[in-house]
Amino acid sequence: MDLILILKTIILGIVEGITEWLPISSTGHLILVDEFINLNVSAAFKEMFDVVIQLGAIMAVVVLYFHKLNPLSPKKNRKQKHETMVLWYKVIFAVLPAAVIGILFDDAIHDRFFNPVVVAATLIIYGVLFIVIENHNERSRRRGMDSLSGLTYRMAFIIGVFQVLSLIPGTSRSGATIVGGILIGCSRTVAAEFSFFLGIPVMFGASLLKILKFGLSFTGTELVVLAIGMIVSFLVSIVSIKFLMGYVKRHDFKAFGVYRIILGILVIGYFMFFK
Repeated sequence: MDLILILKTIILGIVEGITEWLPISSTGHLILVDEFINLNVSAAFKEMFDVVIQLGAIMAVVVLYFHKLNPLSPKKNRKQKHETMVLWYKVIFAVLPAAVIGILFDDAIHDRFFNPVVVAATLIIYGVLFIVIENHNERSRRRGMDSLSGLTYRMAFIIGVFQVLSLIPGTSRSGATIVGGILIGCSRTVAAEFSFFLGIPVMFGASLLKILKFGLSFTGTELVVLAIGMIVSFLVSIVSIKFLMGYVKRHDFKAFGVYRIILGILVIGYFMFFK
């Protein structure tokens, strides 16, 4: 096993674990990092790897929120179990728009939008949106809904529609859904948590589709690369999620907006002058 290949895989796992949950686009960052770190694997495997590595990240949500998401927990009373099931119904309802669009147009989206130019544009556009929305909330002094139980099916579906935007790389799935949640009146904490929960069926579904498309005939090296990437992204995601939930309780998302704009400009500059 090539040590360099392992090190590159670890770096990609770290990038995935950090950027999946922060509203700065994991897919966009993986595309950009790939410009400098070539895994030296087939194009088909790399396309699958960039999606399936997210399974490690999503398992971090399952572990951290297992009690909250478990409707069969013996520590919950009947009412709490019912509320947990209702939360899952809302998650599934919200997933439908992205699931339908993703299944129907997966290849077209990948062929047309998975490139550095699109990533740079979406990084900047949504960076500006974060700043504009937060400034508006600051002026209006609006306090968002601070309980997941207050999230209606209509609100969940609207957030799910925003999730469709994240099919374009550079947008950020968490960024799009958090923006959607804040716009319809959710607090940052509720918007972030619901975004995490939406990721569970979305990432499992997307990973299953990519694996089936790639086939189950992995080489030994491909299995090791996939396993290392998922394990690293899982461990780093644990830290990232805890950081984000602590951050949003005290700060707004403008810093992420500024980061996205700066990164987008750097990407444009790099591809204009160095490629």
